[in-house]
Amino acid sequence: MSMIRNISLKNIFIINIITLILFFYSNSLYSNPAFPNFTDVVEKNIPSVVIVHAKKQMNTPSAGMPDMRNMPDEFKPFLDKFFNENQPNDNQQRQTPSFGSGFILSSDGYIMTNNHVISNSNEIKITLSDQTELDAVLIGTDPRSDLALLKVDANNLPVVSIGTSENLKVGEWVLAIGSPFGFDHTVTAGIVSGKKRNLPNESYVPYIQTDVAINPGNSGGPLFNLNGDVVGVNAQIYTRSGGFMGVSFAIPAETLTNVYNQLKNDGKVKRGWLGVFIQEVDQDLAMSFGLEKPMGAVVAKILDKSPAQKADFKQGDVILAFNGKDVKKSKDLPLLVGSTPVNSTIKVKLLRNKKIIEKYVLIEELPEDDLIANMKEKKVEKTMISGVTVSDIDENTKKTLNIYGGVKIDKISTAQLNNSKIQVNDIVTHINNQPIYNTDDFDKKVKSLQNNSIANLLVYRNTNPIYLAIKILND
Repeated sequence: MSMIRNISLKNIFIINIITLILFFYSNSLYSNPAFPNFTDVVEKNIPSVVIVHAKKQMNTPSAGMPDMRNMPDEFKPFLDKFFNENQPNDNQQRQTPSFGSGFILSSDGYIMTNNHVISNSNEIKITLSDQTELDAVLIGTDPRSDLALLKVDANNLPVVSIGTSENLKVGEWVLAIGSPFGFDHTVTAGIVSGKKRNLPNESYVPYIQTDVAINPGNSGGPLFNLNGDVVGVNAQIYTRSGGFMGVSFAIPAETLTNVYNQLKNDGKVKRGWLGVFIQEVDQDLAMSFGLEKPMGAVVAKILDKSPAQKADFKQGDVILAFNGKDVKKSKDLPLLVGSTPVNSTIKVKLLRNKKIIEKYVLIEELPEDDLIANMKEKKVEKTMISGVTVSDIDENTKKTLNIYGGVKIDKISTAQLNNSKIQVNDIVTHINNQPIYNTDDFDKKVKSLQNNSIANLLVYRNTNPIYLAIKILND
């Protein structure tokens, strides 16, 4: 009997120990920082997040015009002509509603949102979390960062706290508050997937990539860290279907703060400008330039009368540092230049002909895109390389490219095709930063190079300058 009693007591003891272990383990799950509780951040910040309503003027087709989107293409010209001639022309600008999100930056009513939410609008309203609706005035926009600053006539509004994205770590939890598809003050969460992302045609914003669910209506809303600070502005999604696919992008807090201060004080945003077109340094180019590893940004084009031209930058210079900050990749340079105050004198470290030099450049204000497009590039000369058949270029080609001379690639040997990325019809202007004017000059320069060495070529392909690494195949 005593043995049974001892066994029972022993079993009860073991069961109690197991129960205690399970209790503490279950509690640890709920307190584990890998499973955060977002409620405090949400409750604190929802009053500072608003819905932005904008009415835009859009050209809409005539009421009598049929929907031809699913109609065979061969019928469209005839129907279009028929209805244009036989129906009353009531094509006119109609108001189309647009909505997004925003957040309050100051208690007296300054609100930030995305530029694309309110662009081309003639009426803007915002709705607070308590459903109060207010008219908003557009203070200024910055299309390059896709930000816009609004102002409402109000006081004692709840505001967000602006943090920094510099301290964000990949894998860190973040959450968004916005109004996707009109569902106001929706909260979604995820992690930081990447930092300093460059998107096509977006050179001045180092986007934060997240997997937070962002959909139409979230645009312009805040991205928070777990401290409740705004670390970004939700702006774009990557999608093939029109909906969220697990990749979204936010404008970082540093860009937000800079744009906010400039729009509030000046009504516009000024960015620094160097006036160069650049390209990435790959492994082969690094070897040809004498670099131990790929780094920096190659100057492929210099715009006429630009700060770079005035500071005597040369095509083929590799920009290694700007204002004391290393340029590890070419995408780093536009961000550094764009954030530099206009009229600042900046020291730039360059690699030229395998030697480190320093230049001081006076940074000017970034012109409008159409002005940049009309600027002439700095004049260049031409070059050539072995393993190819070349010919002199005509005057029309020189005029089109705004160059003094050069050679055109007419034929490429099999050996060179296997060793380089050069193509037929490429216009070659330099080899190892030395200009080539014609085929005779080409022959002399190529013969002076060591066989099987790696050289860099400045090439014009479809009027675009690029640098290529090429293997010298002199036999």
